[in-house]
Amino acid sequence: MVNRRLVYYLEHNKILSPFQSGFRPGRCTIDNLLALETDIRNTFLKRRYLVAIFFDIEKAYDRTWRYGILKDLFNCNLRGNLPIFIQNFLRLRQFRVKVGYQLSDPFIQEEGVPQGSVLSVTLFGLKINSIFKHLQPSITSFLYVDDLYISCSGDNMAFIERQLQIAVNKLTRWSILNGFTFSTSKTSCVHFCRKRRLHPEPEIKLYGQVINVVLSNTSWGSSRLSLLRVYRAAILSKIDYGCTIYGSARQCLREIKHNSSFCPPTL
Repeated sequence: MVNRRLVYYLEHNKILSPFQSGFRPGRCTIDNLLALETDIRNTFLKRRYLVAIFFDIEKAYDRTWRYGILKDLFNCNLRGNLPIFIQNFLRLRQFRVKVGYQLSDPFIQEEGVPQGSVLSVTLFGLKINSIFKHLQPSITSFLYVDDLYISCSGDNMAFIERQLQIAVNKLTRWSILNGFTFSTSKTSCVHFCRKRRLHPEPEIKLYGQVINVVLSNTSWGSSRLSLLRVYRAAILSKIDYGCTIYGSARQCLREIKHNSSFCPPTL
């Protein structure tokens, strides 16, 4: 009941960003996939570059700043019993670990939101909502709960690299002020283009470390057999889920699940 009232208030007053899709009525992961696929297709048609960075937030729910949540509620002009209830909901949370029939001593959860509660995802979405306010207009960004990606397209790779580095620096400052940390090992960068001539890959740094550019090719990287095994074990089910997205791909790529000799392509 509390969550429904809070969601109604946030949606009715258009507080949540339209680029945030997590746990909102009429929105899902397909929205973000469609937006990215559309940007990639437009980039291919214009024969430009598009570079996307996919961020991973370390222990997002466990590290959510409680005072920051209450501050955001206040800034949304929420007063009275609802914010008081949420304050009590977050206060003095304890948990225990059970191994077999043995329970550990209780631990006090000083920060974060309780996992498993419908109210927690709304509070987390409100806390992370301000992340969009710090990005320049040249950057496209979408968010699904704690999964964030930003992208930039253009004719000049140096321009794209500079714009993305500025955005990453702004996101880094935002994460420090709001108690979040981006994972340098899980954050990755993907370069989409159809230009065949040699061109430099983007070099963008997060917390001083270069973000890994994820690519594969027929002449370097993992072997064809290894890629095929990974594809069958971990990727095929996800491709089936997003079948509405890759409908615009070439016919030979749409029939990949029927071809046992298929090696996953690169965009």
